[in-house]
Amino acid sequence: MSLNTAHCNYGVLIYTGERILIYCDGVQVTLEGGNLPKGSKKGRIYLTTHRVIFLNNSQKDHLLSFSMPFFTLRQVELEQPVFSANYIKGTVFAEQGGKWSGNAAFKLCFNKGGAIEFGQAMLQAGKLAHEVFMAEAPPPYPGVDSNLNPYPTGSAQDAKAREAAASSAYYNPANPHNVYMPSPSEPPPPYSEIGKKTN
Repeated sequence: MSLNTAHCNYGVLIYTGERILIYCDGVQVTLEGGNLPKGSKKGRIYLTTHRVIFLNNSQKDHLLSFSMPFFTLRQVELEQPVFSANYIKGTVFAEQGGKWSGNAAFKLCFNKGGAIEFGQAMLQAGKLAHEVFMAEAPPPYPGVDSNLNPYPTGSAQDAKAREAAASSAYYNPANPHNVYMPSPSEPPPPYSEIGKKTN
């Protein structure tokens, strides 16, 4: 989980390729444990393809948003009490660079409804994310081989000649082994001759 990393001018920030699946208004969030802000917060909660994001309604609070990627969640349960609103509870662990450390218990109380739909979508999205989650990072980029010859430098005249050749060549898709070079055309008439009529 990370704090205050998912909001921007009353909106939500998502990663490239991430999609919002469902959102609910009027959700009350309670976080306990770790060095997190105390008390309940009310706002909007988003479920994306990668994580759960909460945006606080109060812009004066220290906690404006938090993000819970699926791989940081544990023991998530959906509760349906008889005399109060349905809620989702569980444990969340801190992300590296998430502006807090340790783990905390969370409770998402859906006062305006939607806990069942949100919970089902969260379960499905979590399963899909777990299937494609990489446990290890890809190998590092090997870098440039220092034994390679340096790229040849050319003169400005060579560059102009290559540019002129590239702009006047056409690729023929019917015969991919040939390039069509148009013949030079004669220049247009000067402006002084345009006004003269030849009728």
